[in-house]
Amino acid sequence: MFKDNRYLNYNAAGFQKDLIAGITVGIVAIPLGMAFAIASGVKPEYGLYSTIVAGLLVALFGGSRFQIAGPTGAFIPILLAIVLQYGYEDLLIAGFLAGVFLIIMSLAGISSLIHFVPRSVTIGFTTGIAVIIFTGQLGNFLGLTGTKQNEFFHENMIGLTQQFHTINFYSIAIALIGLAVIIFLPKIAPRIPILLVALLIPTIVSVLVFPGKLETIGTAFGGIPNSFPPFKIPEFTFTKILNLWQPALIIASLGAIESLLSAVVADSMNEGEKHNSKRELMGQGIANLITPLFGGIPATGAIARTATNIRSGAVSPVSGVVQSVFVLAFLLLFAPYASYIPLAAMAPILMFVAWNMSARKAFTHILSIRTGDSLVLLITFLLTIFVNLTVAVQVGLLISALSFLRKMSGKLSLSEAKPSEVEIVKVAFGNKDLLDKYIIEGPLFFGTAKVFEDKYPKIFTTNATKIILDMEHLSVLDATGEAVLFTLLEDADKSGIQIIIKRLPKSKIALFKSSGLYDKIGEENFFM
Repeated sequence: MFKDNRYLNYNAAGFQKDLIAGITVGIVAIPLGMAFAIASGVKPEYGLYSTIVAGLLVALFGGSRFQIAGPTGAFIPILLAIVLQYGYEDLLIAGFLAGVFLIIMSLAGISSLIHFVPRSVTIGFTTGIAVIIFTGQLGNFLGLTGTKQNEFFHENMIGLTQQFHTINFYSIAIALIGLAVIIFLPKIAPRIPILLVALLIPTIVSVLVFPGKLETIGTAFGGIPNSFPPFKIPEFTFTKILNLWQPALIIASLGAIESLLSAVVADSMNEGEKHNSKRELMGQGIANLITPLFGGIPATGAIARTATNIRSGAVSPVSGVVQSVFVLAFLLLFAPYASYIPLAAMAPILMFVAWNMSARKAFTHILSIRTGDSLVLLITFLLTIFVNLTVAVQVGLLISALSFLRKMSGKLSLSEAKPSEVEIVKVAFGNKDLLDKYIIEGPLFFGTAKVFEDKYPKIFTTNATKIILDMEHLSVLDATGEAVLFTLLEDADKSGIQIIIKRLPKSKIALFKSSGLYDKIGEENFFM
């Protein structure tokens, strides 16, 4: 179906580069996979399963040479909401359905439509997600006990304040050590994988200095099994599909946006590189279709890991395959040791991810310009935090669409021609008294039809028996626009006025003919 040019001129030297890059990305992906799974309300190993399976399948079937796929922060709020409301098993079904939607998007060529999502909407929900992730880790950072993960932001904040008396200073110490590593290590040794070190050093300190003083992956989740899960098909029912199709569509949409954005970033980092959008969505769809069958959570292209892959010297998708194999090897050989990782060590890692994805500069810029986009941004941001991501995206898109229609309504004009132009027309038609000319400019569609209806009655206030409508600059015409023109023609017939169409673009002639407008006006009344 898709021609794959990602392995052209591949050789042993390229494999050596991919091997190094894949291992480097794998080192970064391990702590992130576990952290994103925990933040999504499921066991840490499910994030590793997703990293392994989705990473492998996107590398094999995706449309970018360098794309690295796995769990990402953008999914956390929607996945957590599904887990809290329906449970882990239904999360797998939602992930599977998201894979189906992504494949449909690919086959339908919807990849280009993703670019029409307004920036105010994407920045709004991205920053909202960052706030949710950051605040969601305050409990682990402070070592609070007795807190519960709730669906709504305000409930979680209330829960934190109620349990503040359980603060654990050992947890704070470990979290601060991890935070210090994240902040200062890149300045000292920029090539060292900071997230892994930010996990290892606090873990070692907690084991040697604070044994048994704070909660770990082992005490919270019972450890991580050092085995790969068997293939298992979730229990699909019509009721579950009915309940989960909407969040699954949000997962698919977010996955499509993030994976294509990641592919664009990869292209920009490699001059002359061009990803295949349709193939990329197909690869993401296959990955999310198969990953739940092995217990993994939804995945998409990860911008930070993809950039790391490129900076580490990757030359082909083989690096993505190596990353998956490396994480699998970690799971099989070292997973039991992950039980010692303190949850407080995970907190600064997720806070760091949230800080990086928050789009702070873009958010403040859009907010400062004080336009309709600012309103869309603020509403999307607040709904993401205080309601949920599904509602936020829907309302954000709806308000953006209404704002767009309002702007477009001002683009349509129906103006009377200058007297000199009318005189020229009168001479051409041999009539000096009973002819007027009007110019229609801009789009005539459902968003501007009411504006046109309000304007055209002035045509009939003159004594003219013939009216020329100059449509040279008619840019858009849809079914609603046709209906308005039909109404105009009927009103003209009742008033005994002949309508003449001048300079209608050729692209609109076929539309006039198919709708019946051409016959109603009469071929003799069209002048090109």
